[in-house]
Amino acid sequence: MCGIIGSNKNSFNHKDVLDSIKHRGYDNQSFILSNGAYFGHSRLSIIDLDVEANQPMVFDGIVLVFNGEIYNYKRLIHEHELKVKTASDSEVIIRLYQKYNLEFLNMLEGMFSFCIYDEKKELYFCARDRFGKKPLYYFEKDGSFYFASEIKAILKMLEKTPEFNEEALWQYLAFQSPQGNNTFYKGLKKLPASSFLTYQNNNLKVDSYYSIDNISIIHTDEKQILTDVDILLHEAVQKRLVGDVEVATLLSGGLDSSFITSLYAQKSSHKVHSFSIGYDEHKNYCELDFAKAASQYIATQHHEYKISRNEYLDTIDKVLYHLDEPMADSATIPTYILSEHIHKEGFKVCLSGEGSDESFLGYDNYFKMLEYYKSEPKAKEEFNLTKEWEYNNRRLENRQVYQSSGETFSYAQLQQLSSKKINYPLHPYASSYQPTQWLTYIDFSIWVSEVLMTKVDRMSMAHSLELRAPFLDHKLVEYLLAVDSKIKIGTTNKEILKKVAKSYLPDSIINRQKKGFSSPFIEWLYSGYGVEILNLIQEVNSEIGVFNDNFIIFLYEEGKDGRFKQHIYSLFLFCKWYKKVYM
Repeated sequence: MCGIIGSNKNSFNHKDVLDSIKHRGYDNQSFILSNGAYFGHSRLSIIDLDVEANQPMVFDGIVLVFNGEIYNYKRLIHEHELKVKTASDSEVIIRLYQKYNLEFLNMLEGMFSFCIYDEKKELYFCARDRFGKKPLYYFEKDGSFYFASEIKAILKMLEKTPEFNEEALWQYLAFQSPQGNNTFYKGLKKLPASSFLTYQNNNLKVDSYYSIDNISIIHTDEKQILTDVDILLHEAVQKRLVGDVEVATLLSGGLDSSFITSLYAQKSSHKVHSFSIGYDEHKNYCELDFAKAASQYIATQHHEYKISRNEYLDTIDKVLYHLDEPMADSATIPTYILSEHIHKEGFKVCLSGEGSDESFLGYDNYFKMLEYYKSEPKAKEEFNLTKEWEYNNRRLENRQVYQSSGETFSYAQLQQLSSKKINYPLHPYASSYQPTQWLTYIDFSIWVSEVLMTKVDRMSMAHSLELRAPFLDHKLVEYLLAVDSKIKIGTTNKEILKKVAKSYLPDSIINRQKKGFSSPFIEWLYSGYGVEILNLIQEVNSEIGVFNDNFIIFLYEEGKDGRFKQHIYSLFLFCKWYKKVYM
């Protein structure tokens, strides 16, 4: 796991640019110049700890900078008869490119973003994994091309900060993150998940190589489904133990993290180290007791950490620095703090339970949404600000009701917030999927790739820690999309996973009410900042003039009582970032 940088220019401070992503990997920092182009790499050594695996890696006029892990690299060497000189998964990417040109991306199993530079063709070939676990940003203008794992590195290579991108703001307020290839910086783009980019002769082209759209329902036998899912989960965990360093695990005491930890413990020859986090007040958010009980049952070496209000508030600016742009998942802060704690304990790799809810139908809101799809819409109701009014209105207009777990401001709410008429950034993709499949599909398109994986990558890699998510194994995701909806829905959320888990975990863990990675973010925000929240939003709005001041005041007052709390958090985070960058 690493950080990568590159450009067809080199008129900047090479070391300064590389130092901007040093936190992604302290084991080695190197850069090279090739045909006048610059390639930099900051390495976190996990597979092949020897210096032979350092990057940028160059073989036969092919330059590679690679961030991630290819879990099936040994099998690829054998199956495709690759001639390799190192024991690293990095070289496998070069050899596959030499053998198959661009046509090898679907062979890779893992998390990755990389750039191959073919010196002879003067071709840049960049790619990002299927579900966006690893990031890649780029900027292209007037014959200049830049790319990096993080926005901050590109900003250091540019002569001036790009202008603010207002379109990204409305997408962020709607879905907690800019969508598609957008960032908050005009012209600075994000390579979408499951996509690749080529740049040659001043011509840049982006294409998709993978999609989970249009998967047919083919699994209808429940007994066989449970057997298959059990096997797929074992394989997913086993793949994510690849490497030459010890792997730890996150453990909240809920079903997802407990299940992954249990499977890992079965495969480990030593006692697994597990980590959890809680709070020293607002104990209704704290899961430490549940985590301890799960640890005792699975028999892990358990570590727990409590966050105080002051530590939480002091971490906001650090989180914004590592995000580079606003991303409104409030779980970023506890994830950042827990990752720092795990890093201090000497671990470089950790398993996590992300991705289960989206494939196994784990969110309570999914079942609420399914009711909207089943029932006829009510007659046009008198306008109000509730999501229920918005959902019914979508049904009346024959639009998709569900627009991801991250949806915050509805169209009606955004229009109240905006001082001008805006187009609501509903997801543009058309799909023939039935509702249960749509729930998973749209969450993988919007929530998983743009929010969940952004959080996981930036907060863990801020501390040179790699988080691996077995539930996001693409074979498992594809299989579950092909499961009969009645079996998947069952009588409770995550019914398939719960039935499989009965062989590994007690009912007290399997049937515990879901809490999610929640925190007292709004309570601490108001107690720490108070009216400064409102003052900050109004101050920034006086500069950009896009918000309705009366609605800002309304949201601020509602937030005091815990209503519209995600809305006010999103606005606060954006304004904190905007003031620092543009004011």
